Amino acid sequence: MADLQDELHALPEAGELPDTAPAAPVAPPPPAASSAGAAGSAGSALERAGALLTAHPVIDGHSALPRALSDLPWYDLQLGESGVDTHVLRLREGHVGALLWSLRLPERAVGERAVGATLEQLDLVRSLIAAHPEGLRPARSAGQVIDARNCGRIAVVLGPADAAALDDSLGILRVLHSLGLRVLTLAGVSWAGEAGLTRFGEEVVREMHRLGVLADLSGASDATAARALALSKTPVLCTRSAARSLRAHPDNLSDALLAELGAAKGLCLVPSSPERTGPDVRDVADHLDHVRAIAGPESVGLSGAHDAPTASHAAPDYPQLIAELLRRGWPESDIALLTWGNMQRVLRSADFAARAARERRKPSTVRITELDTTDV
Repeated sequence: MADLQDELHALPEAGELPDTAPAAPVAPPPPAASSAGAAGSAGSALERAGALLTAHPVIDGHSALPRALSDLPWYDLQLGESGVDTHVLRLREGHVGALLWSLRLPERAVGERAVGATLEQLDLVRSLIAAHPEGLRPARSAGQVIDARNCGRIAVVLGPADAAALDDSLGILRVLHSLGLRVLTLAGVSWAGEAGLTRFGEEVVREMHRLGVLADLSGASDATAARALALSKTPVLCTRSAARSLRAHPDNLSDALLAELGAAKGLCLVPSSPERTGPDVRDVADHLDHVRAIAGPESVGLSGAHDAPTASHAAPDYPQLIAELLRRGWPESDIALLTWGNMQRVLRSADFAARAARERRKPSTVRITELDTTDV
């Protein structure tokens, strides 16, 4: 060992010429050196991004993978042998630690088939997780998300589901929650429309709070969003929303609503979607900059569009996105909140508030006809 240490110490330092070679004047760098320096800087940012994501992986707030798989006759997410681009290996390469798997319905399923179609998607997701035990693990709480990560698995949180899946029944909400549902979108129903939440809609939000089901306001009207923010005892999510002032998509949020969301410690999950944010990583970063500036660093997160019809970014783009944010001067503490910390906080808050609410409030048995007679 001593001989090895002596040999190591005898080696020249990096950039030092051996003693046997005469010193030579250092020539000025060639013109291409500036571009090489830029490439080195880009590589350094990407290395820092990889290190950050290893410590603080992405909790992706909206994956449309279940719907993409529902029409395929066969798939293998472990090996990537399927008709979709997303699979377990690619998610690991992208440093994804957890996914919210969307149970949103295609247009044809809204109406009488909404409940059945949602249950079928739940069945599909449970079968997927069971078929890929080395890669995926179901999670219903913040603690279970951490457990899955510690076991080397990607946590799967169920939701958001469409409000139509409740069929105007709080009993169905409780059944869906018992099957693992953790996020519900408040839009597209009579009790959560353009005019805002009705009295029954407010009762739905209270029961969600008692159960620990998070409210998703992406696609909700501004009136519904404002009332839900005022009523909810836990932070709300916007699972696929960016800045409306940068891109006028109906799911995107106005600056006023972003400010309200930040004041309530809610979470805007900015998607990688050409319609909502634009086709380039820099476009997504622009929206993240804007949301962070208006709502604050504790109210911004990430969501994908994995294998949705309009998806342009897949999981491995997250390192490139984080590298872009580092080049823009984002502190590492804010990036840790963006990828992991903010979503963990919201999940923990919902768990804690639900335990407290169940001690004070019994399950609601109210029917929509008892509160919204003019809306039915």
